[in-house]
Amino acid sequence: MRVQLTTVYLDWINALKDRTVRARIQVRVDRLVHGNAGRYRALTDGVSELKIDVGPDYRVYYTERGEELIVLLAGGDKSNQQKDIKTAIALARSL
Repeated sequence: MRVQLTTVYLDWINALKDRTVRARIQVRVDRLVHGNAGRYRALTDGVSELKIDVGPDYRVYYTERGEELIVLLAGGDKSNQQKDIKTAIALARSL
């Protein structure tokens, strides 16, 4: 399975200062790619929220395109969850 990253996701992940947090998020993304989503929630318009229990409860928003592609749309934490969900849904609709 291939993974595609949006610039919104890249900007978010690269802005995280804690390398350990970035590594934990990457481990969860790797598990997702291999079919183990773990804690996640389906939202709307094909967008799902991957829940990561580290720090302020980070989230990664993604969509799947067929069986071959996962698009990482955006990321955030619990404090900005509603705004991040709206951003992710808008990005998914524009793909």
